[in-house]
Amino acid sequence: MEEFGKLEERVVLVGVQTDDHDNVEESLDELKELASTAGAVTVGRIIQNRESVHPGTYIGKGKIEEVRALVYAMDATGIICDDELSPAQLNNLERELDCKVMDRTLLILDIFAARAITSEGKIQVELAQLRYRSARLVGLRESLSRLGGGIGTRGPGEKKLETDRRLIRTRISALKQELSQVEKHRELIRSSRARGNMKTAAIVGYTNAGKSTLLNTLTGSEVLSEDKLFATLDPTTRLLNLKDGQQILLTDTVGFIHKLPHHLVEAFKSTLEEAKYADYIIHVVDSSNPQAEMQMHVVYETLKELGVMGKKIITLFNKQDVPGACVLRDFKSDYTLKVSAKTGEGLADLNDLLEKLLAEEQIYVERLFPYQEAGKIQLIREYGQLISEEYTEEGIAVKARVPKEIYARVV
Repeated sequence: MEEFGKLEERVVLVGVQTDDHDNVEESLDELKELASTAGAVTVGRIIQNRESVHPGTYIGKGKIEEVRALVYAMDATGIICDDELSPAQLNNLERELDCKVMDRTLLILDIFAARAITSEGKIQVELAQLRYRSARLVGLRESLSRLGGGIGTRGPGEKKLETDRRLIRTRISALKQELSQVEKHRELIRSSRARGNMKTAAIVGYTNAGKSTLLNTLTGSEVLSEDKLFATLDPTTRLLNLKDGQQILLTDTVGFIHKLPHHLVEAFKSTLEEAKYADYIIHVVDSSNPQAEMQMHVVYETLKELGVMGKKIITLFNKQDVPGACVLRDFKSDYTLKVSAKTGEGLADLNDLLEKLLAEEQIYVERLFPYQEAGKIQLIREYGQLISEEYTEEGIAVKARVPKEIYARVV
């Protein structure tokens, strides 16, 4: 896919409504925002009501004529379909319309490619792109030589398509190996956290709900946060020191989205699984967004797909500083708070709630340690929370909270 921005892309959005419960207009609004994030200008939209998506061309023959006319009239460079197209649909639409044809998945992959910063993010995005492209080599009708082709890659008389397929298979295999090393490293980090009894909370939510802003405001970090879809892709973990001295690790995760491409869920599984292994889930909701209810549903469906079950969930109805922010309900969460990550409103309540939840996981200890048992106090410092210590003639008087797991070792 050509990079957006080098040549202004003028696109027409195309959607198919197959169910009365589908809100294709809202979905196309989001697609327009995605196109804008990628640098394209939306110049028109067309929706077709059908019982089902056309298996060969996505939309019916009459609608193709309508799309062709609109593309010509608006001097558009291509169309973006609101669903993932099959190779046949992509190929047939390109032939019928004689213009660039993209789908929602290709658009999201393009945004991810532009936003990936770390080596892990880049590996995951490239893997998702290659998996997507490998099934669509004929339909995409573009050179894939930039994926690693060049001198020494073509055998005598080998067709370009076969070369591209072989290159993609080889590259996918190499990327999988790189990703497995990254996953091993991530697993080591997780196990070291577990040994240290450090509790973690994963910040999840729909894209652009304010997750990175929340992390920045709470921990004083400087994670990129923009009013854009998928401003941050790479997971960032920061230590939050609570007011009572307790500590918790917060991990920002990639934003979820309606119709999140399967290729991305697969490629980003190691990143998204931060939520699976966290002790708590902090679900950030953009309460100023008219589609907030739908976005909450998408988040819970994605968490379910990832196997994130049985965690305590704190839902934050964010952006309370924005005019028109509504008060919602979330029956799937254990706690709900109204906050503004931008202004700090309600974050003191979140601090108090986290303190309470962490305290529930610990046992309060108040005892006098003889000096010969001073080593146990170091154990408390390392794994628990030392509230106070006082040196007396008989020993050290300690008040502390310790995790249930090590209580037996300090009493």
